[in-house]
Amino acid sequence: MIDVVTDLTEDAFLGGQLLLKQKRSGHRAGHDAILLAAATEARDGDHVVDLGAGIGTAGLALARRAGGINLCLVEIDPELAALARANAAANAIVADVIVLDVTADAQAFAGVGLLPDSADCVLMNPPFNDPARHRGSPDQARHTAHVATDETLQAWVHAARRILRSNGVLTLIWRADGIADVLAALSRGFGSLSVLPVHGEVGRPAIRVLVRAVKGGRAPTRLLPGLMLNDESRVPKKEVRNILEGRAVLPLAEP
Repeated sequence: MIDVVTDLTEDAFLGGQLLLKQKRSGHRAGHDAILLAAATEARDGDHVVDLGAGIGTAGLALARRAGGINLCLVEIDPELAALARANAAANAIVADVIVLDVTADAQAFAGVGLLPDSADCVLMNPPFNDPARHRGSPDQARHTAHVATDETLQAWVHAARRILRSNGVLTLIWRADGIADVLAALSRGFGSLSVLPVHGEVGRPAIRVLVRAVKGGRAPTRLLPGLMLNDESRVPKKEVRNILEGRAVLPLAEP
């Protein structure tokens, strides 16, 4: 339960289409979650699961665009899960919010209704900072939300693979220098990969990768043209503003 004295902010996403409350300190929702939503294809009636949902940003942004999905938000932190539940209600979005560790076993997932082969779509923004190169925050919640262990990616992909139906789609975001780890994690059970590099600045290496993978897919992997967030003047590009404000989607989300 959220303490009524918790210091919260209310922030606008998707150009004001989505208003979300979040804690002023600790992990803060940002561009990664909105890009993830914009990279996710979902249709009316799809059972969509957002693993590690936090306050619900990515899943709720997807639901705002793709009305009619059956959304489930999975979050390990009870306080963040309570915020996700409140945010869904405040934005008139129907969502089932579940407090669960993504690395839990199949029995724990089934116990909260997440059965094997039941989801059409999974999206996830796992903790991805390398502990060897990233100084973790003393705030434990922020540390958990940001810093990966050696098993994080494999465990999260395994959970997604278990609950996805055959030909179901996983969309994830990860740091760009960890692309080899992403491909390795997806090598079991997934195929038909599409990879979108995301660059922060012109002439600089990619900082993120967005990846779409199909359970049981057999098509060749596609490396898409990179998305440049800012122009030479470090001003967000118009196409990026359209994506962040909910007026456009990324190629990964296009049928």
